Amino acid sequence: MNLNTWFDKGMSPDVYIESMEKHKDNLLYIYDTYSLPADTDFFTELQNKQLRAIVLTEDWCGDAMLNIPILLHLAEAGQIDVRMLLRDQNLELMDNYLTNGKSRSIPIVIFIDQDGNEVAKWGPRAERIQEFVSESQDKLPEKDAADYKEKFNEMILFMTKSFRDNHDFWDEVYNSLKQALTK
Repeated sequence: MNLNTWFDKGMSPDVYIESMEKHKDNLLYIYDTYSLPADTDFFTELQNKQLRAIVLTEDWCGDAMLNIPILLHLAEAGQIDVRMLLRDQNLELMDNYLTNGKSRSIPIVIFIDQDGNEVAKWGPRAERIQEFVSESQDKLPEKDAADYKEKFNEMILFMTKSFRDNHDFWDEVYNSLKQALTK
C-alpha cells in the first residue's frame, strides 16, 4: 500500500480519542492545558505545504499520550489533516518505520504531501525525552531480579506523571516536531 492508502485507512483524531481507555484523561489534560508558542511564520509555512500526517499509535502508550496532544495543536495551526492508525493492526506499515531498525516504538508520525510522498518522519520521542526515559530505565534492577516488575511499574507511573505534568517536556516535543518539519 502507498502512503495515501494508509492515510485513507486511518481514523480521525476525535474517533481515536473517543475509543481510548487507558490514557484518554491524561491526553485530554495535556491537550486542554498546552498552548502553542506564537510561531506564526512557521504555521504559515506549514499551511502552504498542505501536509497530512499518519500517526501510528496505541492507547496504552505513554509516549503517545504526551506527543499526540502537542501534534494535534501543531496540526490545527498548520492545517495538517491527521489520521490515526493503531500500530498492532497495521504492522505492515509499522515495520517500515522501526526505531533503530528493530523496535516497533510509537508514536510514529509520517508527514506526507498531497501526492502521498513522505516529507518528514517523527517519533517516537523528542531527544530530551529519550534521555529522561533512558536515565529512568538505567535505574531499574536486572530483569531477573525479584523486584524488577515492581520497580518497572513504579517507573511507568513516574514517567506517566512526568509526561502529564512537566510543561518543559511539552515544549521539547513541540520543538522536536518543528525541527523535523523544517529540515
